[in-house]
Amino acid sequence: MPPARAIALTGIAWDANASFLRGPCLAPAAVRRFLAAGSMNWATETGLDLENNPLFTDIGDITEPGNGALDKIQAWTGDHLDKGFRQLCLGGDHSITYPILKAYAARFPGLAVLCLDAHPDLYESFDGNPHSHASVFARVMGDRLVSRLVQVGVRTLNAPQREAAGRYGVEIIGAGQVHRLAPPVFDGPFYLSLDMDVMDPAFAPGVSHHEPGGLSSRQVIELIHAIKGQLVGADIVEFNPLRDPSGTTAALAAKLVKEIAGKMITSLIPARADGPEPSDGNGAGCEK
Repeated sequence: MPPARAIALTGIAWDANASFLRGPCLAPAAVRRFLAAGSMNWATETGLDLENNPLFTDIGDITEPGNGALDKIQAWTGDHLDKGFRQLCLGGDHSITYPILKAYAARFPGLAVLCLDAHPDLYESFDGNPHSHASVFARVMGDRLVSRLVQVGVRTLNAPQREAAGRYGVEIIGAGQVHRLAPPVFDGPFYLSLDMDVMDPAFAPGVSHHEPGGLSSRQVIELIHAIKGQLVGADIVEFNPLRDPSGTTAALAAKLVKEIAGKMITSLIPARADGPEPSDGNGAGCEK
């Protein structure tokens, strides 16, 4: 396991594998604008202040993923992990999780994944695209990248994905079960992938796929605080600013950045404030 120096916020402005609507490539910039707007401070609910905290840094965006984007994302992630910077990534569509996990799996044997999502994303291929955001966990599990996959908040499990979940041994906690089950416990390192549509559209309208009956923002925040295990990386994906005119979802995504970063810093990693700073990335626009 690579030694940890800090949590690094990374933007991945990429949504070419979205199957329905484009727009999540705009999310990193939208979340950063909200974080910088001054309407909230940098304190987490657990009392950790991220402002000027040496254990939290923003290293910008992976610039122009373009052709070979998945390989570039994997290489960027691996390079910064080797420098000691655990990744908190802002997508982007959910397909970015696959190359991130390829980098993580090579460095964290026995890695587990907790995915908060309305959808299981277990199609072997969707619309002819095996790297669709709807196929990300078929790729992850088919490549045996992780030892365990727990999915929470699912409420669209159809027959093909139910079969895939059984074949891969995926543990699924439906949205209607969350309130009566204990939070997952992980014995070793785990990665958190948070799709914004795990929340009910009333709390996060700025997503491409509205799925009523989801979790509240309070349920998700409390779940993040309650999970047991070593949280070594995370992503927040599928926020679509084009469907968020009021900024409600941007505010929630910014809030989740703080709470997840705080969880990673205070609970799970022996992070060190010393060591070299990574070079800043340059903001990237949408790839066509």
